[in-house]
Amino acid sequence: MRIFAALLLCATVASAQTLKSSDCVDCHKDPSMGDKHVDAAAFAGSVHAPIECTGCHADVKAFPHDPAPKRPDCAQCHAEAVKDYDTSDHATARAKGVKEAPWCTDCHGTHDILPKSDPKSRTYHLRIPETCARCHANAQITKGHPLPAPQVIQNYFGSVHGKGALEQGLVVSAVCSDCHTAHKVLPKTNPESTVAYKNVPTTCRKCHEGIFNQFETSTHGKLWAAGQTRGPVCVTCHTAHGIRNTESASFREGIATGCSNCHSKEAPTYQDSFHGQATALGSMKTAKCSDCHTPHLNLPKSDPKSSVNPANLRKTCGKCHADVNANFASFQPHADPHDKTRSPQVYYVYNYLMKWLLVIVFGFFGLHTLLWLQRSIAAMIRGEVPRHDGESQWITRFATKQRLTHVALVVSFLALAATGLPLMYSRLPWGKTLAHLFGGVGVSTVLHRLFAVVTFGYALYHLCFLLYGAFVRRDKRMFFGPDSLLPRLRDLVDLKNMFRWFFYRGPWPRFDRWTYWEKFDYFAVFWGVPVIGLSGLMLWTAPAITRFLPGWALNVAMLVHGEEALLAVGFIFTFHFFHTHLRPESFPMDQVMFTGKVRLDRFREERPDQYERMMADGQLADALTGPPTEGQVTFARWFGFASLFVGLVLIVAIYWSFLQRFFY
Repeated sequence: MRIFAALLLCATVASAQTLKSSDCVDCHKDPSMGDKHVDAAAFAGSVHAPIECTGCHADVKAFPHDPAPKRPDCAQCHAEAVKDYDTSDHATARAKGVKEAPWCTDCHGTHDILPKSDPKSRTYHLRIPETCARCHANAQITKGHPLPAPQVIQNYFGSVHGKGALEQGLVVSAVCSDCHTAHKVLPKTNPESTVAYKNVPTTCRKCHEGIFNQFETSTHGKLWAAGQTRGPVCVTCHTAHGIRNTESASFREGIATGCSNCHSKEAPTYQDSFHGQATALGSMKTAKCSDCHTPHLNLPKSDPKSSVNPANLRKTCGKCHADVNANFASFQPHADPHDKTRSPQVYYVYNYLMKWLLVIVFGFFGLHTLLWLQRSIAAMIRGEVPRHDGESQWITRFATKQRLTHVALVVSFLALAATGLPLMYSRLPWGKTLAHLFGGVGVSTVLHRLFAVVTFGYALYHLCFLLYGAFVRRDKRMFFGPDSLLPRLRDLVDLKNMFRWFFYRGPWPRFDRWTYWEKFDYFAVFWGVPVIGLSGLMLWTAPAITRFLPGWALNVAMLVHGEEALLAVGFIFTFHFFHTHLRPESFPMDQVMFTGKVRLDRFREERPDQYERMMADGQLADALTGPPTEGQVTFARWFGFASLFVGLVLIVAIYWSFLQRFFY
């Protein structure tokens, strides 16, 4: 009977020459037919349900049909869509034999096609990323294929657009087809592509009309309108697929780097500013390029509507800084010490003061240290360096208040160096690591200011001590004679004799209470504290100080503060450390400043003139004392070696950075 029924059906079909959907159901409803199986229920709910099977499979004229029908000709009903598809990258790939390249049914389905307004449809707005990911997230398919790498899809899924569409279900979030179109998908190198350079802004405009209007009137927008590809468009700054939230740390961190790709001349001046340094150390609140120049309406400062026009600077700076006055707003965030026209004050201070100060100090003491080192090594080989280990008599060299002042100086200086240097070397790994150890640039800034207060404290105490001695006690020895720290002609004689010793032309010089290098160390601090301190205080109280001083004074203060600090750190951690601790005669550390005591035979040898004066005046007996206590020695060792270690690590990092910059 079944055979008879099938023959009867065939006869009927043959006579009618037309197949209806109901004629195909009996065979294609069977799941055993594999990919030829048609889910009748799904087809009944599809947009093609009213269409007879032969409406798409027009090549099927009879039943049974063999071979299988060709792909449907969708152009019969969707001529425009097929026309766009035929020019697309997908069609080009298929023409080249890439079987995996999608065709209509790969995106829309076969017999279960639903309208794109149906949430279950493959082409429903929020399901399009999932549909595209079936090919674009498959590494095997994309190998040797003109489709983007799988990472592109991952970038989209993690982007603002992707999270909005997939995680929050926002139908206004852009999906693949919003940017690339649904059918005419072309590579960005094709001028007709919606993601080609000239078309990107108008593509983004579909969702971001307000931003486009700003961009169109900006400097960047005018370059784009003129067809000059050096002008950035949306994807230049926001990237194509991995678009991040503009308030996120990852996006703000990359603003300066992104802008520097085009603005290479301005980039170094930003990087050397506090804004740039703090940004490099991870501060997201610090001003970035877009905070001052705006993200989209960037205009030259000569334009009255520009955010950096002089008339608008107070408002622009006021977004971050309270109590902004006209002088404060005239501060140059892009001051260039090498450009006399742009920053004349900074140029002259840097090139005619700070640079020469660095060259002279490091040049002279660098030579002085090398000569001393070679002569000391020769003295050790010759057996000219005595060791003072067995002497039982000691002499007090420094009073308790002097030692405590020195401890405060050491602690504050090391802390200021450790919290300040990361800003100067913010672009280098060790600078970032050091800032991170202190909890970031915000915490480092607080600590830096805290120890600045400590520095002002011991400096004020010492100044009061000097004034008290000079005007109350009327102690003339502070200004005249061998006990004074003020320079004398004798210091020049000692310097000459020291160089004679360096060159093997004379004996070790006879020194008095203070050597010439100790006086230089003292006045380096006496000079450095007010210079570094006052310039730092100006930066700390910028809005208040600019009520009296012009904005360029802040630029000069920042230059002086950084360069003078670098000079101080370099001098102390190199030459002072050598003079006091690292020279062979004192190695590994001279504890006298921490214990206040020195062996009598060493004192007699190193400062014979002072020893003889004290003998003649009868002062030596009063100065004699017992050896340092165990506690004093322990403190000297731990505190001294810790300080020495920190200083040496920092100076090695500085010199290494200098060598890398100089040679590479």
